[in-house]
Amino acid sequence: MRSRYTAFAVGAPAYLLATWHPSTRPATLTLDPATRWVGLTVETVEAGDLFDDTGTVAFRARFERRGQTGEQAETSRFVREGGRWCYVGPVVARQGSGRAD
Repeated sequence: MRSRYTAFAVGAPAYLLATWHPSTRPATLTLDPATRWVGLTVETVEAGDLFDDTGTVAFRARFERRGQTGEQAETSRFVREGGRWCYVGPVVARQGSGRAD
């Protein structure tokens, strides 16, 4: 989760695509250069330990865009394949979250 946030923050779409599960991964990903990611709060983590194959992470990511602030709040599902965690997608995109990808 934190590495994917960092990839958004530094503008690394290739990393985001490489860590996205093939079943839900888009063909391409274009990041908005006007969006500046300014903070991440991981709220809860369920499963995702050494011997788990699935896990969820609830987070809030804060951003600034064109003088406005916002946040993306999501509970995301991850699966481990080939020893690597892959983002599958949102379990829940919580009320009031503004998507910024």
